[in-house]
Amino acid sequence: MSRRTLSLDDALYDYVVRLGVREHAAQLALRAATSSHPQAGMQISPEQGQLMGLLVRLIGARRCLEIGVFTGYSALCVALALPTDGYLLACDVSDEFTRVGKPHWQAAGVAQKIDLRLAPAIDTLDAQLAEGAAGSFDFAFIDADKTGYEAYYERVLQLLHPGALLAIDNVLWGGSVAHPALDADTLALQQLNAKLHEDARIDLALLPIGDGLTLARKR
Repeated sequence: MSRRTLSLDDALYDYVVRLGVREHAAQLALRAATSSHPQAGMQISPEQGQLMGLLVRLIGARRCLEIGVFTGYSALCVALALPTDGYLLACDVSDEFTRVGKPHWQAAGVAQKIDLRLAPAIDTLDAQLAEGAAGSFDFAFIDADKTGYEAYYERVLQLLHPGALLAIDNVLWGGSVAHPALDADTLALQQLNAKLHEDARIDLALLPIGDGLTLARKR
């Protein structure tokens, strides 16, 4: 047993990925295609993608929401876990970034499940609420601009039904959240983490996976 989370050296991390992650060929190809991207650090880790896919299957999700797509690896992980008639509303503002993932979505046979909306996510979320979609989503993932997290959270919480699951990425922000904030992103994450800790609308777990992943179940 252990009283705290393991610190992974390179050998142990490689072991975790090698034996703890099962990737579709399209996932491997998309990670390879993103590895040389100038913003490659924005992509979630394979073990986090594996966890998200498992969670989607565990809760039997059919309708999912993603805020922040980048090159599409997280969307691919979720779409692969969805049933044949599953649906993922994916929000991003960059055609340049999301264009990288589209061939890999096609190769995995899940492109038809992904509804990519290239617009400010707030606009897309507000439109969903205006169209009566409140309480209609089973799972959501937020991984976009950090100063927008609280606004995304409040809208996504309305779109999820009771018992649905929300995952929020980068909540540890390289460890910066544990120190006085020197920038707007760190401050926004600190404020959100504190808010979630006190929010009676959710059940909460903050996991030290990747750059920190918060799981919140809507009550």
